[in-house]
Amino acid sequence: MGTYHAKSQHVIADEDALRALFPPVHTLAKLKCLDHLDRHARDFIARAPFLCVGTQGADGTADVSPRGDPAGFVAVLDDHTLAIPDRPGNNRLDTLSNIIANPNVGVLFMIPGFDDTLRVNGQASLVTDPDLLACMAMHDRAPRLAIVLRVQEVFLHCAKAFRRSRLWDPATLQDRAEMPSLMQIIHDQIGSAPDPDVDTRKMDQDLEKAYKDSMY
Repeated sequence: MGTYHAKSQHVIADEDALRALFPPVHTLAKLKCLDHLDRHARDFIARAPFLCVGTQGADGTADVSPRGDPAGFVAVLDDHTLAIPDRPGNNRLDTLSNIIANPNVGVLFMIPGFDDTLRVNGQASLVTDPDLLACMAMHDRAPRLAIVLRVQEVFLHCAKAFRRSRLWDPATLQDRAEMPSLMQIIHDQIGSAPDPDVDTRKMDQDLEKAYKDSMY
């Protein structure tokens, strides 16, 4: 497959050219953006077991990272402040390092079965307040830190993307076995063949055990 390069005449390079492609923004789309967490946003967050947080590094490199826990795992501290516990991961610390370099973040909350989503934008900091972390403990294990987000924008996003994707439709579920396992894919990507003495199934089993042992 060759490298794709768009011709310059087909590249949108300024906002005026971008806006010319689309109808004017609907008045409701402008007015729905709040600067605080109202009761509907609080209710949505309380139901959400999953979110994605978008960050950007000092060099402008973007990243999106998933976060998940039982519904209500994100703490609403006041009308302008959220706290997201940081659970054990792979220790790359991409999101956390980016927040130190650039505190501007965007968060997308999702609820299984809901086709609309909640978007929250603001400025984040990394907090190790013991009292806050104790309130976010799971299985008697408090997180090492929390991402505390000072809210600047809050709005509900319409259902079109989820309707198009049919994400929650059981009829669209795919069989994970149709692709190689995560461990096999990683070995393929880094060009490292698994040890012939180590069965691929054993690696997958070890990964599942690690999930159970290090979830919190």
